[in-house]
Amino acid sequence: MTEQQPEQSSDNATPGPGRQGAGAAPQSPVAGLAAEYAAKAGLHRTHDGRVDVLRSAGGVQGIAESIVPGLVFLMAFTVTRELTLSLVAALASAAAFTIARLAQRRPLTQALAGVVGVGISAWLANTTGKAEDFYLPGFFTNAAYILAMVVSIIVKWPVAGLLFGFIRNEGVEWRKDPDRVKAYRLGTWIIVAVLALRLIVQVPLYLMGADGLAALATTRLIMGAPLYILGVWVAWLVTRPAPADVEDQAGGQAA
Repeated sequence: MTEQQPEQSSDNATPGPGRQGAGAAPQSPVAGLAAEYAAKAGLHRTHDGRVDVLRSAGGVQGIAESIVPGLVFLMAFTVTRELTLSLVAALASAAAFTIARLAQRRPLTQALAGVVGVGISAWLANTTGKAEDFYLPGFFTNAAYILAMVVSIIVKWPVAGLLFGFIRNEGVEWRKDPDRVKAYRLGTWIIVAVLALRLIVQVPLYLMGADGLAALATTRLIMGAPLYILGVWVAWLVTRPAPADVEDQAGGQAA
């Protein structure tokens, strides 16, 4: 997970509450909520049933929307040392993506979220007068994701299961299999580890103040979408059902 949520698309392939076959058993309320969560999370799958990590991260444009404003801010501040000018440049780049989406008639959710996020970061940095505070809100967002995922593991509804289970047409049936629950807990811990690694690396750089700004901005770029994509892909791989489980799922669908 990046610090922005992946955009939702109308052609999302994740099965939702209303996409079950006519002969399927009615969903429980909890299963319905899980299906809705999976559908809204913006995950996509390829034609052969694998998770499409790039599209799930928002595609090339979505990744650019999450990276460019921070990069513009760093470059502008490095060249001019003018905080206000650099913040305006970052906001302008975020707004440009929104305008581009309007022209393309594409969903605005991710771009607008980016503008709001950059706006909050810019307001905070401008209020404190510290350039490094431009990156501070991302730490709180990251920590909130970690907390939510750890709670999901504790209550035995690991986030990886909610997301990947519907892409794999498992629904929430995986909760009846201790091995699948264990696998999805591990997958969720992998994503938590990615988010925690960001904080471990970046918080000390933030505490260095202006001296650590360039390193902080660079690590934010590297540990943003690229690391998120890698984490989700690894989580997908380690949560794959055993071959026998895959055959059982295929047999159940054919029946």
